[in-house]
Amino acid sequence: MIWAEISYFSKWWDDIDEQKREMVKRLVQSGQLEMVTGGWVMADEANSHYFSLLDQLMEGHQWLQRHLGVRPHSGWAVDPFGHSPSMAYLLKGAGLGAMLIQRVHYAVKKHFAQKQTLEFLWRQNWDSSPRSDIMCHMMPFYSYDVPHTCGPNPAVCCQFDFHRLPGGRVSCPWRLPPQPITEQNIQERALLLLDQYRQKSRLFRSSILLVPLGDDFRFVESSEWDAQFQNYQKIFDFYNSHPELRVKARFGTLSDYFLSLQRRLDAEGEELPVLRGDFFTYADRDDHYWSGYFTSRPFYKRLDRVMEATLRASEILYSLALAEIRHFRGDASGFFPAADGFRQLVAARRNLALFQHHDAVTGTSRDRVVQDYGTRLFHSLLSLRQVLQSSAHWLLLLDKSQFHHDEATPLLQMDDVQPVHDALPRKTVMKIGAKPRSLIIFNPTEQLQSSVVSIFIDSPDARVVDVETNQPILSQISAVWEEPTRSSTENFQLSFIASLPPLSLVIYHVTRASSGSAPRAEYTFLHSDSSVSADHFRVLRPSGAEADAPLSLKNKHVQIWSSPRSGFLQKLRLLSSGLQRQIQIHFLWYGTRTEANRDKSGAYLFLPDGPAQPYSQAEPPLVRVTRGQVFSDITSCYRHFTHTLRLYHVDGHAGSTVELSNMVDIRSEVNRELVMRLVSDIANGNRFYSDLNGFQMQQRRIVGNLPLQALFFPCSSSSFLQDSESRLTLLTAQSQAAAALQPGHLEVVLDRRLNQDDNRGLGQGVTDNKLTASFYRLLLEDRRGRGGLAEEVGGASVAHLSLLAHLSSLALCHPPIILHGPAPSPPSGPAPPLPKLRPFQPLRASFPCDLHLLNLRSMEGEVGEKLLEAGSPSQEAALLLHRKGFDCSTAPPIPLTCTRSAHEDFNLDEVFASLHFIVVHPTSLTLLDDKSESARQQPQRHIISLRPMEISAFRVEIG
Repeated sequence: MIWAEISYFSKWWDDIDEQKREMVKRLVQSGQLEMVTGGWVMADEANSHYFSLLDQLMEGHQWLQRHLGVRPHSGWAVDPFGHSPSMAYLLKGAGLGAMLIQRVHYAVKKHFAQKQTLEFLWRQNWDSSPRSDIMCHMMPFYSYDVPHTCGPNPAVCCQFDFHRLPGGRVSCPWRLPPQPITEQNIQERALLLLDQYRQKSRLFRSSILLVPLGDDFRFVESSEWDAQFQNYQKIFDFYNSHPELRVKARFGTLSDYFLSLQRRLDAEGEELPVLRGDFFTYADRDDHYWSGYFTSRPFYKRLDRVMEATLRASEILYSLALAEIRHFRGDASGFFPAADGFRQLVAARRNLALFQHHDAVTGTSRDRVVQDYGTRLFHSLLSLRQVLQSSAHWLLLLDKSQFHHDEATPLLQMDDVQPVHDALPRKTVMKIGAKPRSLIIFNPTEQLQSSVVSIFIDSPDARVVDVETNQPILSQISAVWEEPTRSSTENFQLSFIASLPPLSLVIYHVTRASSGSAPRAEYTFLHSDSSVSADHFRVLRPSGAEADAPLSLKNKHVQIWSSPRSGFLQKLRLLSSGLQRQIQIHFLWYGTRTEANRDKSGAYLFLPDGPAQPYSQAEPPLVRVTRGQVFSDITSCYRHFTHTLRLYHVDGHAGSTVELSNMVDIRSEVNRELVMRLVSDIANGNRFYSDLNGFQMQQRRIVGNLPLQALFFPCSSSSFLQDSESRLTLLTAQSQAAAALQPGHLEVVLDRRLNQDDNRGLGQGVTDNKLTASFYRLLLEDRRGRGGLAEEVGGASVAHLSLLAHLSSLALCHPPIILHGPAPSPPSGPAPPLPKLRPFQPLRASFPCDLHLLNLRSMEGEVGEKLLEAGSPSQEAALLLHRKGFDCSTAPPIPLTCTRSAHEDFNLDEVFASLHFIVVHPTSLTLLDDKSESARQQPQRHIISLRPMEISAFRVEIG
């Protein structure tokens, strides 16, 4: 027997007594029960980010080690809708030696079967060596249920699913029921099944055959166990007692199969073929491509990434706080909520892990299940904010003895508040006066950032001062628009440029300034008859030829031009090199098929009624232009969406990109999907690149004889077009479908509302749409004179993002976290003085540009021999680092503030200023490698080595 998903197994484990637990352990130790993959869930491989994929693996593996003392050896992924090499890489790094996949395009399966390549070594695109190879078995038929696993004829195979014996609740749809095996029919039955086995075996190079026996919601009653075991054992006994049949059969686990296969391959000197690439986009029959779920329920896909970023930030800040506490106090018990915080972290890890399920982040659950997932994520977000608040509180205090934890009234308040799980967050309004209010900014990245920070305040006049230098900071007051043409009279947006060292907590003071002294944004409204209400701001209403002139915005690095009628981007120019490209933004609708007897689009499937049609509305849009010294933008207000192009007037990568944001609401529509399309003059031919799980880039080729829906691919964080002169990269803060249907085109699907089921098991349409935000950064890079082709490894084209794109993506996906300090004491009545705060800066310098701190994750502690379930943190933390591959064919328009890695070594002690690493122990990606006592006691060199693209994990003890 095998079991895959630890989230469900752990719930059952919690409800059984100790006697049953011991029985389970004996079954595992004897090899009768194998835990396969060992992730918290069987994760989706299209929408999930690699941080979350690894985190859910880690949570499951740690649970298995803690409770059963085992580690998985083989992977089992029969239900994700397509498969990614990123998951193969993570499984190999977690110590697994083999894996099985199922949902692959039916034509690909047919081709692999004809070539006998259904078993192969899956190698990463960038790897020229076999280091990343993992043995992979692709199931050859339509499904993983019993009718589709014994051989090519499901009508025959179903006769050997003894759960469907006559008189039961389940039957065979082919109307040929199973027969109990008796002495009278054993020969006929056994030979009929053997014929299917032989036909299946011809699809493989080895004579070792795997025949899974199971399905969803099976083996829940002892009667099924008995029926399957007793009847199959009779058949196996018949085979094994008739050597002339030349077959041996037995029950086994997945690892039993892979071990037998490897022994046979070794004995015969046979080597499996090597394969690179991914298995998207999946189709199970006809032209039914599963590209719809790349976008379904985009509100929750965005919430997933917010949760991921918040969890990572909380993990890092909590681990840094514990290290500081142990340095000052030796122990956190009694005054700092270490145990409570750790329990909140564990719960958040598990809720994020649960959402990586192949029917969760995919958007393919029923409405009430989606609400449950959303509620879990929401409650964990609230808990993580408590962890952030208490950790930042401790780290910022000048006098640590003043620390007092009060969950009801924390010293620091979060800047944004999400009222319920299915609504967008709202910003807290800071009340300012003559006395300074502290504003704390946490930079969760490992890089120095020049970031624009925006908060809401109750005055149109404010001043921002850096606490360390006491110097005023460049700022801008903008309107808070309650409606497209009406600004708030009570609340205003204060934006300023913050210089944020890596992983630092920086403090700024905000005070009310004299009337009219703060620089204010200026607004221009185009082609709108509506009256504008914007007290405190200059408003322009051009008319005639002036209103029809192209709109233009620029900063030090980029200039953009937009249509005055639509507000949409038309062209973009790099000021450093003069490179200019036509880049037009369009919005379009896809419909779904209308024929009565044909399947239509649903949660899984994208089945359009033809090419997308341009978005149009009867009334012209309102176009609002903001011009200021910190940022300038162009906002277009349409019925179904609000689109904003923004330029930041800052140095660094934030000033080199154009920020795109959309607020989408299609709740009034029926069977429509909204897309944003970029139309450029980049000559990329029939190729473009999209990322896989935010981990690597995959080349996509547009094949003309495929249907439109086959040309959409998952895009978790980036996609780009390029020719010999330029590259256009679209960085995204959420996962969605992406396509490049013509040369120079690149489009992403923003939302989809579909009023029917698509007959893949959900039983409903997708009609629970929300007001949904999506965020992007657009980056144009010059490739002239630097070579134009992608690198090739082993015959496969390999491409990476540039360093500038990596840094921009990092800032987009992990923005600064803003906390409000306590309000000054009222003038009347006694009040305790506010505690003094000082900035916290744990790193001496930024990491190298290509090195990413994936996580610093506190681990669970031990009390004697007893392991605590979600108890207290240990002295150990998991340090996870990712060295990213990067493209060298683009010229950065700006000097980067970080350095490139000159070699593979990285000295932890040189970078972490305030941390003392007692032990740095390399381990598997899920931290399961045992540490010997000698390794714990011997002094460790804190120089670690990482090759490009590699993720490495270390168990570290921090003093």
